Amino acid sequence: MRLITPKIREIKAKDIADTVAQLCQRANLGLDEDVLTALKQAQQREESPLGKEILHQLVENARIAEDKNLPLCQDCGSAVIFLEVGQDAHVVGGELEAVVGEGVRQGYTQGYLRKSMVSQPFSERKNTGDNTPPIIHTEIVPGDHIRIVCLPKGAGSENMSRLAMLRPGDGREGIIDFVVRAVDEAGASPCPPLIIGLGIGATSEGAMLLAKKALLRPIGQPNPDPEIAALENELLSRINDLGIGPMGVGGSTTALAVHAEARPTHIACLPVAINFQCHCSRHKEARL
Repeated sequence: MRLITPKIREIKAKDIADTVAQLCQRANLGLDEDVLTALKQAQQREESPLGKEILHQLVENARIAEDKNLPLCQDCGSAVIFLEVGQDAHVVGGELEAVVGEGVRQGYTQGYLRKSMVSQPFSERKNTGDNTPPIIHTEIVPGDHIRIVCLPKGAGSENMSRLAMLRPGDGREGIIDFVVRAVDEAGASPCPPLIIGLGIGATSEGAMLLAKKALLRPIGQPNPDPEIAALENELLSRINDLGIGPMGVGGSTTALAVHAEARPTHIACLPVAINFQCHCSRHKEARL
C-alpha cells in the first residue's frame, strides 16, 4: 500500500505576530457592520425616548471612533485570541503562543491602546505594561491554514459572567430562570444593550468556553438547531421585558441578541455558562 504524505505548509511566525497586532488595533477602532446594523435597528424599535437617544449616541460614538481612528471604548480589554490551527500547517521562526503574545504587545503599544493586564492578581496587581499575556484558545482543525480571531474583552461585561451547575431536572426552564435572573442582577453594569453568550453542556470549563465563542457569531444569526434557536428567542424576549434598557436608563432594548451553543454532557450534569458582551462588541479575524 502506498502511503500519501500530506504536504505541510509553512507559516512564518513574524506573519502571525504582524497579523495579531493589526487585529488588536482594528478590533478596538471599529465595529463590524452586523453590530452597527443591530444598534440602528434597535434605535428604530426602542420605545423609550431616552433609550432611543442613548442608542443614537452609541452609533455616533462608533462613527467618531472610525473617523478619528480612536478606540471605541476607554477599556481596550483583555486580548482574547482564538486560534484554529490546521493540522497540515507548520509555524516556522518562533513558538506559536509566544509570537501571538508578541503580536498583542506590538498592537497595544504601537496602537496606543490602554494596557489593562496585571500580574499577581490577588496581591500587587502590577500592570504588565503591554497588555500581555493574551488569553489564547487553540483548536486543531483540518487544513493547512491558521485562523486568528481577536476579541478584546472589557472588564465591565466580563465581570458579570456566571456559571451554574444546574440539576438535569431543571431543564429548559431552569436555564431560562438562571439567565434572566443573572441579567436582572447585572443591571447597567455590563453596559447594555448586550449580546449574551450562552454555553450549555460539556463540563464547567467547557461551558464557559462555549459561551465566549458564541459571542463571535454575527449578531442575531440563530443557532442552526431549531430547539436552541427557540431558546435564544425566548430568552431575548424575556430579557428585554426586564426594562433595563440601553445603558440602564430604561427601555425595551436590554439585549441585542442571545447566542447559545450546546454540547453533550454527563448524565448527572447540566452546566450553564453566561458570558456577557457589552454594546461595544468588538472582534476581528484573519486567515493565514
